[in-house]
Formats: sequence, structure tokens, C-alpha cells
Amino acid sequence: MTSILVRALGAVALTMVFGTGHAQESTNRVATTTDWSVFTEAQPKECWGVSSPKETLNTRDGRPASVQRGDILLFVTFRPGNAARGEISFTGGYPFAPGSTVNVNIGGTTFELFTENDWAWPGSAETDAALLAAMKRGATAVLTARSQRGTQTQDTFSLRGFTAAMTEAETRCK
Repeated sequence: MTSILVRALGAVALTMVFGTGHAQESTNRVATTTDWSVFTEAQPKECWGVSSPKETLNTRDGRPASVQRGDILLFVTFRPGNAARGEISFTGGYPFAPGSTVNVNIGGTTFELFTENDWAWPGSAETDAALLAAMKRGATAVLTARSQRGTQTQDTFSLRGFTAAMTEAETRCK
């Protein structure tokens, strides 16, 4: 959970990077590769790639809905000395419906992320590895989820620059 807190603080710093302009620009961004940025932290040492969606769709009862959402970010985190060799997490900018999951579709293959409050992640290291491999091969990742208020969301992330960003993040955390 500590890494989630570090990433959450990084997410606040990222708002300026991704254009919402509500926070100061992060000082620990070390690379940008197309649609993904790479950040590092020294204490504890972590490196991560992060991106915001290129497209979002919010619906209620099958109709488009206007909703307020916080930062929508997809992360992959690496930590030296820890088994985190590409740990995937997602924050949808709202609390997820209790007991719900987030579906990730990449090239027709669907993965499931488990949710807790505002965060979602795979249930095992094996699923992390399979999802990471699919992201390296894919063009887009479409994440579908449901908020605690019943809004269905669909966020489409570009995977352009993903492999280069992951190589950079992993290299920096060896």
C-alpha cells in the first residue's frame, strides 16, 4: 500500500504534466516516450511509467453522462530488491463500486483488475506479467469500470511508446 501512496502523490504532481493544471509540475520525470512518461523516486526507490487516457466515455443507463472525475492514470511500477517487476495499477478518478472489477481489453484479450476504493490492480504476479506482455504487443488498452454511483466508464489508453517507457523505468530501477 505504501507504493500506492507514493503513486497517488505522483499522480497529483502529474496533473500539470498531463494538462489539467491543478498542481505543480513534478520534478522527478526522467523521460517521455510518445504517450508514456517515466518517473523515479529515491526513498523508497521506485520507477514507474504512467499515462492518461486518450479518450473517455461515461454512461448511465446506456446514455452518455456528464460526470466529474479526478485524475485517470494507468501505471506500471518497478522496485529493486522487491518482486515488483512491472506491477500494474489504475486509478479511474473516482471510487469504484464495492466488489466490482475493472476489465482491461488489449487486442481482444481481456484481463481483470480487482478494486479497492479508487485503485485497481491484477490479483497476481502472473496476471501482471501477462498484462505487461500484452501491453507491449498492443496498440491500445481499453479499461471498463463502474463507479460507486453506478456510472459505467470506458477509458482508452494509447500504448505508443509503452515498451520504450517500460525499458527506461526498469533500467533505472536495477
